Amino acid sequence: MADQEITLMKGNEAIAHAAIRCGCDGYFGYPITPQSEVLETLAEQKPWETTGMVVLQAESEVSSINMVYGGACTGKKVMTSSSSPGVSLMQEGISYMAGAELPALIVNVMRGGPGLGTIQPSQSDYFQACKGGGHGDYHLIVLAPASVQEMADFVDLAFTLAFRYRNPAMILADGAIGQMMEKVVLPPFKPRRTEEEIIRECPWATTGRIGGRKPNIITSLELRSEEMEVINLRIQAKYREIEAKEVRYEEFMLDDAEYAIVAFGSAARIAKKSIEIARSQGIKVGLLRPITLWPFPTEEVKRLAGKVKGILSLEINAGQMVEDIRLAVEGKVPVRHFGRLGGIIPDPDEVVEVLKSSF
Repeated sequence: MADQEITLMKGNEAIAHAAIRCGCDGYFGYPITPQSEVLETLAEQKPWETTGMVVLQAESEVSSINMVYGGACTGKKVMTSSSSPGVSLMQEGISYMAGAELPALIVNVMRGGPGLGTIQPSQSDYFQACKGGGHGDYHLIVLAPASVQEMADFVDLAFTLAFRYRNPAMILADGAIGQMMEKVVLPPFKPRRTEEEIIRECPWATTGRIGGRKPNIITSLELRSEEMEVINLRIQAKYREIEAKEVRYEEFMLDDAEYAIVAFGSAARIAKKSIEIARSQGIKVGLLRPITLWPFPTEEVKRLAGKVKGILSLEINAGQMVEDIRLAVEGKVPVRHFGRLGGIIPDPDEVVEVLKSSF
């Protein structure tokens, strides 16, 4: 394969190909709709024969996240993927990794809930991903792709951020992005790191006794309250650094906008079509698309509130991101929410009518 090529594939398939190309050392996962193509594509590509990447279907989501935990302890680039109920089962392991400050990638291709819900697309895992779905005071770095291209691009970005800050990162997609097919430029191949490179780049990792070096002990357990507070304060300081340096977002037609839509993932694609329709009817509206859901672009939303007459939070859920928008706006302008449930995707014309009736 050429280092760079344009091909047609699903978002889930793009995740798998990008993982192979960015030097991923191991994937551990379990099938669940609508993300099963990630594991299926990896099995089809057989990267263990070409790059040495380990691909293993575990017996459950609990097993897979703990395999990721183990691999991350050694400084390896490891990942898993699942969908909403499966990620719920992973929450304990994710919290352990956050507490142990381990880099790893978790891909969540969301389906509707609660419970087993529907296999149709949803964005109802925002709280779970961005508010620390497991126990304890922790955050994941959360990237929200809005295209198949971003599904591919965000794999390497997520690993880069995860290792930069020693923190788990999540690609939070929805079933529509995972299942849709689009043209994508695959990233160039990166070689997997050697053991010597891992030891040099990850001095915290447990890598045995190579060169007489004693193995590190990695744990999230600390029974002394004073020491546990010190650890927590250090982790919280890291989160403040991430908030200061890693906010990512896209602006669309906001220069002259009198109203704004805030949306992520496939909802942002719908918003762009809604904006086109609304502007043809004389309604000046633009889009702010958070690319990082955590850290959330709070300052950008706050700045936006000083320019527009109202903000619409467009989500494929009952209203989750809207809470962060309202906190950022601090009551300066009206904030409304519109979303559809049960796997129903909002129609652009619906969004325009909501805009007309809300402000």
